[in-house]
Amino acid sequence: MQLYTRSAGSGLPVVLLHAFPLSSAMWLAQREGLAATCRVITPDLRGFGGSRLGEDEPSVDVMADDVAAMLDHEGIERAVIGGLSMGGYVTMAFCRRHPDRVLGVILADTKAAPDAQQARDNRERIARAVLSGDSGVLVTDVLPGLVGQTTKERRAMVVGRVKGLVQSAPPGAVAWAQRAMAARPDSAGTLAALKVPLLVIVGEEDQLAPPAEAEAMARAVPGGRLEVIPKAGHLSAVEQPEAFNAAVAEFLRTELGEAARSPG
Repeated sequence: MQLYTRSAGSGLPVVLLHAFPLSSAMWLAQREGLAATCRVITPDLRGFGGSRLGEDEPSVDVMADDVAAMLDHEGIERAVIGGLSMGGYVTMAFCRRHPDRVLGVILADTKAAPDAQQARDNRERIARAVLSGDSGVLVTDVLPGLVGQTTKERRAMVVGRVKGLVQSAPPGAVAWAQRAMAARPDSAGTLAALKVPLLVIVGEEDQLAPPAEAEAMARAVPGGRLEVIPKAGHLSAVEQPEAFNAAVAEFLRTELGEAARSPG
């Protein structure tokens, strides 16, 4: 599976994997703001944006292997792998399946725990709804949880942009990704096994993957860093891009300085 990818900058390769049900378009501010610091690589996960869905059964492992194939195509042996929400689930799957290719890990607004039964049932409900033609369920049921209260009250343009990205999500990809996320395993052991630097970022107002979850993930890895982004919800990178970029840049400088100075 060849993923469609947007990239910017040069030097240390940093892969950023997007949230559900968005695309690599959500990382615009990161491609612009971090290009002076590293090589920012933002693929569309399968079925979203410019990437095909294919015939594979839904699985975050399949999505992680897509990312490994993308690195092969780009000629990159090792990279910092990061993701927000669904992108975080894929990042943890990548760490399980391709640990030798990971220089560092960034987990934003995501969680290591698997879905409870109620959450899995809700994902299946949404998958069936979009496949039956009710894509409006994404706006009514998914969109409200993606941005924080401050963004809803003060950043109408951000809300509008996120709504547009949500509305452009292909139904087949939405259903496939929901089922892949519902089936994902517990990643607590994955975090415990990490041998590379970890940065955990969370929006202060994130209710889908709240700060308490982020704190637990950071504590699971010796030296794990936690950055709480004020006045941001689940899409911290979109809601407060300057603060998000500053946290990533500082992490790369202090934890991966040597790697940043050597070719990928």
